[in-house]
Amino acid sequence: MKNDNIHPSFKLKVCRFLRKKLWLGIPAVFFVLIGLTVFGVASIHGSIKFTSRNDFCFGCHVGMDTIVEEYKESSHFINKKPNGDPAATCADCHVPNQYPAKLKAKIIALKDVYNKWKGTINLQNFEKERPRLASYVWEEMEKTDSKNCRDCHKDVLFDFTKQPQRAALNHQQLEQTGKTCIDCHSGITHKRPVLQ
Repeated sequence: MKNDNIHPSFKLKVCRFLRKKLWLGIPAVFFVLIGLTVFGVASIHGSIKFTSRNDFCFGCHVGMDTIVEEYKESSHFINKKPNGDPAATCADCHVPNQYPAKLKAKIIALKDVYNKWKGTINLQNFEKERPRLASYVWEEMEKTDSKNCRDCHKDVLFDFTKQPQRAALNHQQLEQTGKTCIDCHSGITHKRPVLQ
């Protein structure tokens, strides 16, 4: 019966105070969730950017296979952008430019890290594995109609006056033949394996 001694206006003040605190908590939780989301997205984007650098790719592929050496002898590496970077990085060709395809490619690429740690693919067995690996990359490029190639080569590809006659003719017939860049240009950066 102690509660009977409490004045009704005090109870009302306590209820109002608690309601205000509850309402203040909802925006706080909302802002915390937004902050965590922004942090998560920024972390994922930063990780993708970091793992899309050539030196990151080279970290595993040097000594595991011969593709870095082949890439360094190709026009994609030798030709330089105005800032001195290679004309095309590993990610320019092997990682889609748009989300969510970019994120999906990075998740799938985790198997490469696993294979590096496990030693599944190494310099000794790379040539045996190369046809399977190349087929996978080519299939992915065909599924996207060589979108990564077209992202860089859009100006050159459709300006037929700047191309040799045979190349211009072939490029003009791409849509009719159903072919895509990789059908003719596989092996332009890495040695083309013999598929069986």
